[in-house]
Order: sequence, then C-alpha cells, then structure tokens
Amino acid sequence: MHHEQRQTQKPKILIVFGTRPEVIKQAPVVQAIQNCSSRFSLVICNTGQHREMVDQALSVFQIRPHYNLDVMQKNQPLWSLTSRILKRLDPLLRDERPDFCLVQGDTTTAFAAALASFYRQTPVGHVEAGLRTWKKYHP
Repeated sequence: MHHEQRQTQKPKILIVFGTRPEVIKQAPVVQAIQNCSSRFSLVICNTGQHREMVDQALSVFQIRPHYNLDVMQKNQPLWSLTSRILKRLDPLLRDERPDFCLVQGDTTTAFAAALASFYRQTPVGHVEAGLRTWKKYHP
C-alpha cells in the first residue's frame, strides 16, 4: 500500500474543491496546513465546476491551486460532470499519491473526489455535509 511506503516523508494532503462555497470553507484549512508546512505537504486541486465564482474566491484568499481540471461545460448535467471529474482526477491521485484527501460540502466535486479517492484507497476527510437547497435532484 502506498501509504506505508512514505513513512519517512511528510504526509501529503490533497484538497479538492470546485465551487465558491468549497473554496470559502476550505480556505482556513488550506492556511492551517500551509502554516504547518514543516509537518505536511499540500496539494490543491480545483475541478473548475464553477469557474468564474471559484476564480473570484481564490483571488480573495490568495490560493493558487496546483491543478485545475477545467471540467466546466455550459449546461452540464451532473452525470457528465461527475464522470469528467473522475476521469481527470484519477491520474492526479495516481501520480501525487496523497495520504489523505479533504473535500467539503454536498457538491458533485466533493462526491466525485471522495469516490475517486476511495477507488485509489486514499482516506477521505469530509467537512460540513448538508443539502442547503432542499432539492435532492438540483443541489
């Protein structure tokens, strides 16, 4: 298992987001991990689920993702978005081999990143789950 092979190195944490609320709520987590850079390695991935709104939030918090999966398409159905995230995130997980993946909320990005991480046997931390829209099929 790849987690055992890196015992002498700092644990690598992958944070994945793709919407503005995810960036806003993960920003303090990003900052805390960056402040502990002697103990942890951080990789940030933006799926690009909501391109413009995410770019604004990234600018406010001065976060620069290492990866942008650029999955946004006009009028994208959720099944298509999910499959694009899985397809583009898997090589990143394979190559980066994080020890842990952090996702936030009830978004397609959070779901797909957690699923892709599960497939790669990478533990997942999930911050603040909940469906605020109360619309199960239009989250």
